[in-house]
Formats: sequence, C-alpha cells, structure tokens
Amino acid sequence: MIIAILGAGNIGGTLGKKWMQAGHHIIFGVRDPASPKASALRESVGTAAELIPISNAIVAGEVVLFSTPHAAVAGIVSANGPALDGKIVIDATNNFGAAVVNNLGKILEAAPNAQVYRAFNASGWENFANPIYADTAVDCFYCGPDQASRPRVEDLIAQVGLRPVYMGGLELAPVVDALGALWVALALRRGYGRGIALKLIQR
Repeated sequence: MIIAILGAGNIGGTLGKKWMQAGHHIIFGVRDPASPKASALRESVGTAAELIPISNAIVAGEVVLFSTPHAAVAGIVSANGPALDGKIVIDATNNFGAAVVNNLGKILEAAPNAQVYRAFNASGWENFANPIYADTAVDCFYCGPDQASRPRVEDLIAQVGLRPVYMGGLELAPVVDALGALWVALALRRGYGRGIALKLIQR
C-alpha cells in the first residue's frame, strides 16, 4: 500500500519506519524537502522512502496520515481537497486546550467523500517506536466509519505493534481526544514521564 505521511516530525517518522518494515511504500509530504528537518528525516528513514512536496504526496497516497502541526492542516486541505476526496485519511494532529482538538471537520469539509479516521493522537511517539510494556501491547484507541476501509486502518495500527481498540464513528472523536488530553496530563503535567501508556483491561 502507498502511504503518504504529511509532516517530518517524530510521530510521522516513527510510523513511517514501522510501515516500511511491514512492506508498505512510504512517501513523506513535506513543505520543503531541502529543509534541515526534512534532511534529518531522510537520513533517519533511508533511501527507501520518498520525500516530496505535500501536494504531490497526497496525490500519490492511497492512505494519507496528517502528522503536521495542527495549524497547518487548514491550509493543506483547502489546497488539496479534491486530491484527498475518496481516500483513507487519518488525523493524528492535536490542539490541546482548544474547543476542538482534532482537524476532522476541516478535512471532511474539504473532502466530504474521504474515509476519515482519528488515530495515533492519544499517546507519545515513543509508544509507537516501542509499543510493548513487559509482554503487553499499548492500545491505540481510534474512531471513524465502520466501512470497508476500517480493516485497513486497523491493520495499519496493528502493524505498528499496537492493539487497535475501535471506539465507534466520528461522533466518538471527543472521547478519543480526551484520552490524548489524559495522556498529556499524566505524562507531562503530573510528572509520570513519557514512558506511560493507556490500556483497556477486560475481565
């Protein structure tokens, strides 16, 4: 599968490496492929992944992951709505403290026929790089349409090494967002550190 990852940060870079190991073709969409940040990403992921402008990456990708800064999404979707329409789109961006933490509404407004999911937003990137605590996998809580695209998203989550936990449709996005806020509160504000994860335990 061809996956376009928008952004050159820790989340996108870490997920890209995992998906490359699973056999997917990864294209990183970056604002400036010659920037120091993009160069560092290229050195990290090697020559197997492409780094190209964002618009080109969106056109090429079967799945598009938004892992850019939250504020960048509005401009990207405004310029690339038709190219996003009909594709699987995953929003991993966060704007904690705002009334709306995610970018789902902006994406759907620009690409109403996209299959949009909320995932990879409720944990630090370190848990994507190493998702196992003792012998237990970290949970990835996600939401989105329960359609033919959902098993593909669930496979991508599992290929990172995470356990997918489906919450329901996008009306559950505020709940998934709240889990991200909880992780941030515990890890960064209460001093537990970034080496923590959320886990659903079932009797």
